[in-house]
Amino acid sequence: MRGKVRDISEDGLGVLGNILLPFAYPGDVVEVVKTRNKLGKEIGEFILLDPSPLRGKSKCMHFGRCGGCLWQGLKYREQLKLKAGLFEKLTNISAEIKPSPKIYGFRNITNLIVTVNGIGMKEFARPKTVVPLRECPVFSWNFPIYVEAIKEFLRKSKLRPWNWKGGEVHYVQIREMKFTGEVMVNVIAHVEPIKKVKEILLETFDFADSIYWSVKRDKRDDPRGTPIHIHGEELVKELVEGVYYFIHPSSFFQTNSYALPLLLEAVKEYVEGENVLDLYSGIGTFSLYLASEGFKVKGVEINESSVSVAKKSAEFNSLDVEFEVRNAEEADLSGYDTIVVDPPRKGLGRFAERIAREGPETLIYVSCNPRRFILDYRNYLGKAYEIKEAILIDMFPHTPHVEAVIKLFKR
Repeated sequence: MRGKVRDISEDGLGVLGNILLPFAYPGDVVEVVKTRNKLGKEIGEFILLDPSPLRGKSKCMHFGRCGGCLWQGLKYREQLKLKAGLFEKLTNISAEIKPSPKIYGFRNITNLIVTVNGIGMKEFARPKTVVPLRECPVFSWNFPIYVEAIKEFLRKSKLRPWNWKGGEVHYVQIREMKFTGEVMVNVIAHVEPIKKVKEILLETFDFADSIYWSVKRDKRDDPRGTPIHIHGEELVKELVEGVYYFIHPSSFFQTNSYALPLLLEAVKEYVEGENVLDLYSGIGTFSLYLASEGFKVKGVEINESSVSVAKKSAEFNSLDVEFEVRNAEEADLSGYDTIVVDPPRKGLGRFAERIAREGPETLIYVSCNPRRFILDYRNYLGKAYEIKEAILIDMFPHTPHVEAVIKLFKR
């Protein structure tokens, strides 16, 4: 099949008839050479016959196979236009989009899968095909050093990489803090670390400020385990807008350190009044910043470890902010001028109904999943709130994803 790509799917894939084409963009003239069915969708591979004027030059040698950067072949300004257009198509909200200050070297975390077929990332829509990586410009120019250290560790420890049926070392997570320079290495493996392995860890990852070993007791293919502190600092720090954030291996922290100030500023600008309730507060990303800006803030988070880290950050920064270990859905919503919600990807669900009923005049909804936001709004929030303003922050260059900050007022 031959033709011109004229549209892009909600997931950022080029559309040609009923075929979805990863790494194809509007204006490309292509010849589809192969298709396969993935979850009821036809995914195609193509030969590029005539490139779209939207195309730019990618910096990564692995672009087109690695599933990490679907849009690295697009000029950055075109990425922004498409993101804003997709957001409006999904939500019917027209919003300004703020670009990331850096579009390479911005990621502060990577999860490298360690397999018998190499160390790297999965191929797009092929969860069992790994692309061995020699570089990753969106993460770090130090990437080759990190990969070589992993290879040396495997050679010296003689531990087996993962093969989807077994193996010992499954993932290596690396966090590289952009403003403090601190590095955390977390090896995710299916065995406990013996003394000799710990010694090799210290030798091969001598550049790391913090080393962890996470024991994975299930066969699921994800970078999760029970972390054991091996060496160095228990927590690494990132410095954003004058606030130091402590980070644990299990912590969620926004992946783009350089664009995070834009996100924090957007939330601050939307706050009304002095008393703020930050739900799903995690390690205190919004709570700590808002407290540093003079707001009276309470953060509510169900994960005890995250709350413990948030409290350490508050103490280190000498900030007066309250954190409570509680399910956000059970929080007391009364007595606040503004509620900030940054829910998981599944959205608020039925909890949105209670927010609509009991919430304050101002609600700020932060989300990287516009489909879930609009469902929450149409099903529940829209009965009490109207959308006042919205802004998009490009936290994820070279992907179709974008972070939205949406301000809602009680009707």
